[in-house]
Amino acid sequence: MEIVKITKNKEKYIPLLLIGDEEESMIARYLSRGELFVMGEGDTVICAAVVTDEGGGTAELKNISVYPEFQRRGYGRAMLGFLETCCKERGFSEFVMGTGETPQTLGFYESCGYSVYRRERDFFTKNYSRPIIDNGVLLRDMIYLKKAL
Repeated sequence: MEIVKITKNKEKYIPLLLIGDEEESMIARYLSRGELFVMGEGDTVICAAVVTDEGGGTAELKNISVYPEFQRRGYGRAMLGFLETCCKERGFSEFVMGTGETPQTLGFYESCGYSVYRRERDFFTKNYSRPIIDNGVLLRDMIYLKKAL
């Protein structure tokens, strides 16, 4: 398994990133200013993630997406661990992310040591062109989690 930083033709990975964020216009906003990392084995792409520098020692995970056939095999957790290490080595003191309020997603991040610190009411209904449903749950609020690095 190898993780590489992609600096050119980032748009090539939008179909994969759409797994983690269904609104292409939202992806375009953070992809242009963020760092894209892709995990693969040989010629097979498995996972992608976008991280941004939010200033003040804070890095934000904007997107992490794993192809369905590779989900629940530890690839997302491995990518998250890699990103945490990279961010810590670059001097960031905190890693944050926002996600929808679903038990599966929140449980994953909490099992990785993240804790909820903020809720942005009606984020998904105000910022997305259509309703977003994740694991049968209609997303409304953005839940923000953080972890000290």
